[in-house]
Amino acid sequence: MVSFSALRKNLKKDFSGMPVIKAALLGDSATQWLHEALRGCAYAYGIDLQIWEADYNQQERQLMDPGSELYRQQPQIILLFRSTQALLHRFDTMPANERATMADRELELIRSMANAVQSFSSARLICYNYAEMDDAVFGNYANRTPSSFLFQLRKLNFSLMQLSAALKDLFICDLNIVQQSLGREQFFRPAIYVNTEMTVSLEALPAVAERTLAIVRALQGQSHKCLVLDLDNTLWGGIIGDDGLENIQLGNLGIGKAFVAFQHWIKKLKERGIILAVCSKNSPEIAQEVFEKHPEMVLRLDDFAVFAVNWENKADNLRHIQSILNIGFDSMVFLDDNPFEREMVRTHVPGITVPELPGDPAEYLEYLQGMNLFETISVSAEDADRNKLYQAEALRKSTIQKFTNEDDYLQSLLMQSRVEPFNNYNTPRVAQLTQRSNQFNLRTVRYTEADIERIASSQQHAGFCFTLEDTFGSHGLIAVVILVKEDPATLFIDTWLMSCRVLKRGMEQFTLNTLAAFAKKHGFRKLKGEYRPTAKNGLVKDHYEALGFTQSGDHWLLDMDGYENRKCFINIK
Repeated sequence: MVSFSALRKNLKKDFSGMPVIKAALLGDSATQWLHEALRGCAYAYGIDLQIWEADYNQQERQLMDPGSELYRQQPQIILLFRSTQALLHRFDTMPANERATMADRELELIRSMANAVQSFSSARLICYNYAEMDDAVFGNYANRTPSSFLFQLRKLNFSLMQLSAALKDLFICDLNIVQQSLGREQFFRPAIYVNTEMTVSLEALPAVAERTLAIVRALQGQSHKCLVLDLDNTLWGGIIGDDGLENIQLGNLGIGKAFVAFQHWIKKLKERGIILAVCSKNSPEIAQEVFEKHPEMVLRLDDFAVFAVNWENKADNLRHIQSILNIGFDSMVFLDDNPFEREMVRTHVPGITVPELPGDPAEYLEYLQGMNLFETISVSAEDADRNKLYQAEALRKSTIQKFTNEDDYLQSLLMQSRVEPFNNYNTPRVAQLTQRSNQFNLRTVRYTEADIERIASSQQHAGFCFTLEDTFGSHGLIAVVILVKEDPATLFIDTWLMSCRVLKRGMEQFTLNTLAAFAKKHGFRKLKGEYRPTAKNGLVKDHYEALGFTQSGDHWLLDMDGYENRKCFINIK
């Protein structure tokens, strides 16, 4: 973890050219150092986080008044910092017979402020939870009596989790995890608090900033999607080619327990939707035997989307994995116990994250969990099957080599697409695609589930989501379009995004045919598109031109009069 002074030095560097995110920070204690830590941390991720900071303890006034200075700033993100120390002061000054209601009162206030944000702004609200402390009035009995501060504090933190689950634009930044990792003595300095009202120490601020930026970056679609793993001394102890199946370290004894726990964690990541791949220098048949025959293996071959095991260099194998998955290297994390291999990959595969694993495998799990590499702001029903989708894609890519004519190959896939409006079932996945899609994304507008629900009920919008399946299986929900009824004659394409897994399948043409049919049915004469360039979406800079749109200033127009369906080999399911 970098130091606070290092983050402050970043503030003097050049932010020009970085994408700007406007944020607001409101606290009931001193937040100016948190402000600096956040901005300095954002610089390290290539983000110009411009923070407006409210005056001390002005949260309710700023958040509850639609005409406040806060809302005039039009922030994209609002950070709400309510400290445990201020909470304890409110608890201490309450009548003793009312203290058992403190958590409920505090939660209702936060709920009111969150509802106000949703009513008066399109900003996302990030609320810090309360770092635990015990006022030591009741000792261990505090866990049994609602009148204790510790009981109310823990109840409040749990209630905040429930509130965040209910309010889709409210996200919790977990200070408790930071304090647990650093220790209370390093997280909070009483002498500094007494003199400055600063409730998080300078030593802890970088960790708090990192935790906050993880949410901010996830909201901007910057998240890791894939975990690539070495095998020997990474997933198990020992070298399978030398030690043999019976002698590798894996099981309930000694260091074998650490590898089993590590694999359980990886399995849970996979179930959450993280793509798994293997990149290892090994004999493939010997490596596969471990997954097929070792009784203590938690992970099995079908848990991996790509199994790149050979004697080629790992940089080339990672490029092969990336070509199959069709995601950016900045979406990938590579784990390898060998320092030489780690440095080689860092040097030759720019953008990929390569953690510096500890020398002792017993520390792998604690170290990686502390890094919080796989932040997300949503999950969907399709996440658990994500690896199967990519396994099927690998089969498709091997099959295409048998065809000399692309049309023959596409026809052989027998593709079908289901086209649906936004609904309760697909809303989480639609929101997730807007948050994570970077390459095939014409305008790169991010939406939360709450946004999608509002769009679905709006008379001025039309939302479409597209699935795709073929003879190899289902791709799942892979494309989203949001139309805005700009005027009686024109439909503006607010969002057009697609999973890169289905490039060159004709999905662009099928989608346009669907939009044109909708426009004609409802009397619209033009489709109007816009391309907003980002660092990652150069792939679609010629999208509208290739589909026959005509450029008009910053926009692209397509006349519906005389429109003929574009050729594709996808049928409506």
